[in-house]
Amino acid sequence: MIMKILLIAAVIGVVYFMFIKKKPQGSVKNTAKKDEPQASDMVECAECGVYTQLSDSILSGSKYYCSQECLEKAS
Repeated sequence: MIMKILLIAAVIGVVYFMFIKKKPQGSVKNTAKKDEPQASDMVECAECGVYTQLSDSILSGSKYYCSQECLEKAS
């Protein structure tokens, strides 16, 4: 009788941990990638303060610029 109760408890435990309680996959990897800027992120120009997309901005000396003119003004 006790073996049947233990067996049923074990089956319920396995079903719970396999199907009901799912672990978040890649949670460590996602937090590490959040710190890196994405291509669709907006960045502020270091010279004039205008926000542009990261893919359209110019990176110089760890600062982002919206155009070549702002880059030349900063130099």
